[in-house]
Amino acid sequence: MLQSSRMSLPAPLAAVVAALTGRRSKLIPLGVGIVVSAILLGLGGAAASSDDPTSGMPSGAESTAVVRLQERLPQARQQPAIVVYSRSDGALGGAERRKIDQDRRALARIAEGGKVAAPVFAPGDRAALLSVPLPSVPSGADGPAADRLNQQVKAIRRQVTDDLPDGARAQVTGPAGFQVDLANVFDGADGLLLGVTALVVALLLLITYRSPWLWLVPLTVIALADRVVSALLAILSREAGLVADGATTGIVSVLVFGAGTNYALLLIARYREELRRHEERHEAMRAALGHAAPAILASSSTVALSLSTLALAHLPFDRNIGLAGALGIVTAVVFVLGLLPPALLLFGRRLFWPLVPEYGDPDPARTGFWARIGTAVTGRPVPVTIASVALLVVLALGSIGASTGLSQSQQLRDRPDSVRGQETIARTFGPGSSEPAAIVVRADAVQDVTRVARQTPGVARVSPGAQGGGLAQLDAQLKAEPGSAAAFSTIKDLRHRLGAAPGDGRVGGQDASDLDKKDAAAADRLLIVPLVLAVVLLVLVALLRSIVAAVLLTLSNIISWAAALGASTWAFDHVFGFPGIDLPVPLLSFLFLVALGVDYNIFLITRTREEARTESTRGSVVTALASTGGVITSAGILLAAVFTVLGVLPIITLTQLGIVVGFGILLDTLLVRTVLVPAMVTLVGHRFWWPSSPRVGVAVEGAER
Repeated sequence: MLQSSRMSLPAPLAAVVAALTGRRSKLIPLGVGIVVSAILLGLGGAAASSDDPTSGMPSGAESTAVVRLQERLPQARQQPAIVVYSRSDGALGGAERRKIDQDRRALARIAEGGKVAAPVFAPGDRAALLSVPLPSVPSGADGPAADRLNQQVKAIRRQVTDDLPDGARAQVTGPAGFQVDLANVFDGADGLLLGVTALVVALLLLITYRSPWLWLVPLTVIALADRVVSALLAILSREAGLVADGATTGIVSVLVFGAGTNYALLLIARYREELRRHEERHEAMRAALGHAAPAILASSSTVALSLSTLALAHLPFDRNIGLAGALGIVTAVVFVLGLLPPALLLFGRRLFWPLVPEYGDPDPARTGFWARIGTAVTGRPVPVTIASVALLVVLALGSIGASTGLSQSQQLRDRPDSVRGQETIARTFGPGSSEPAAIVVRADAVQDVTRVARQTPGVARVSPGAQGGGLAQLDAQLKAEPGSAAAFSTIKDLRHRLGAAPGDGRVGGQDASDLDKKDAAAADRLLIVPLVLAVVLLVLVALLRSIVAAVLLTLSNIISWAAALGASTWAFDHVFGFPGIDLPVPLLSFLFLVALGVDYNIFLITRTREEARTESTRGSVVTALASTGGVITSAGILLAAVFTVLGVLPIITLTQLGIVVGFGILLDTLLVRTVLVPAMVTLVGHRFWWPSSPRVGVAVEGAER
């Protein structure tokens, strides 16, 4: 057997490695994994949906309290589908009025309670509204109630678009119309996203390994892990109330495929390397797993713990992503470390055909492209470090002054009927007419609160709404565009004035909810970002036993994220024409890029520390980059491509998240990990390992100085 670097593992981990790589014992974890997976897939089923209308809102927010109070009103279990009639060439005429009256009678058969109120006409008869009350269904809900709402909205659209006078338009919007359009975006989305993700992973694995069948083994293991995670999420949605909607499951699938494939690439690359050093493949896998497992476990622990910090977030979407994502990462690493090694061993060396690694072959990476890159970068560490940091800082400037938060109608890349209808209402009735603020007060204080609301700057008009249970609702139309800074300012002023008025008035509605979510997102960033950084630092210190290394590597992750967000923000504004950055994007992109970026830091620096036992700091960096540069680059390109797949869904939040994380991973892989970190380690020298030492020989250290 050729000599390889010694590996020292804790006794429990060494026993597990031996069991996974034994000639006969390897079949046990493989069989257990398949049986357990089959059981979980059988128990999975469909995910449960929440019937709580506040499930997506921050707890404790005033808009959330308003929704709770509205449940006591007679119309609490109703949500309207609003039909807006208009003409592109002027005012509505007699033919349109007859059509509206005909539709009103027909739609009464669909409406909750069997009645549709008289139409409301815009100034100059430029448009008219019919409000059709329908049973309330919480956003994101699934099942018979959601199906019924979908069919009702479809029936309304058929009715109002049939026999329209020439030149007239009829658009269906309102809460019911928008909810159905949003649900239709996710209809079949899971299958589409999963299919495209698997195709991208398969193609890149095929290119990476240049083998007609090697790629099938890791892809099969990771695809099974993804299906098991979906089953676990469905079970948790029924038993623990975890929300597993389309956005959550889509992001988790991307995490499982992306991170799982990264770990598989690292393990297989080390296995290929050890096959050149060991004649017997089980011994080669034992050495590969012994060397790769600590780095993979440290990387996955960092990502899982970072995601788990989102359990403390105020926004339910962030909490769901955090808990579901942590479960996905843990499952992925269990499958990669537990099932992939035995699966690879079943097929022997010929699995790598036509590039079969033979015993005694030289390692081509030691003198290849990445070795030359490492030599060039570490040869001039000062200018390389300065130039790299300067470029990242310039890119980061792109996010200065960025607008965060999107209104309901801005969340879809496409412009479905409901979005176009809201635009028509805003154009003909006024900017805030499509989404009025909802003020809930005590019934005995309606007049006082109405007067205060009408006197508030930015409020166009106030009209009475439903009453019951000792409460009353007032609808306040704002002068500003929905979701704008001016609208948020008006909501804040209105809340302040009502707080000093009798009646216990509280302000809710879409703008108020968006404002509360924006405030919650800001609070989440202040809470979660330090926690994530603490997790990353602690894991790096524990793994590398170096404070200097942990701090410098974490700083490299932070500046990489800032550069990715800045460059992406510039692209959102000048290339894609997005109206702003959605609220979850900065925090989730920070978490994914910092936590996942640590993976590549760990892969590179753990190998550097391993080589530093016999080489100088500079020499160990060059050797580590030569050995891992190819696999890290392949892993980074694959992970970036997988995150970019989120853009197949026409939801701006997922598109933006995919772009920021995808570009950030490429930036991290091709610049930070390849250029900046090696130059930085060389510049700091042996002090990089302070206060520990990788036991570099005195003669070598002297040569380095």
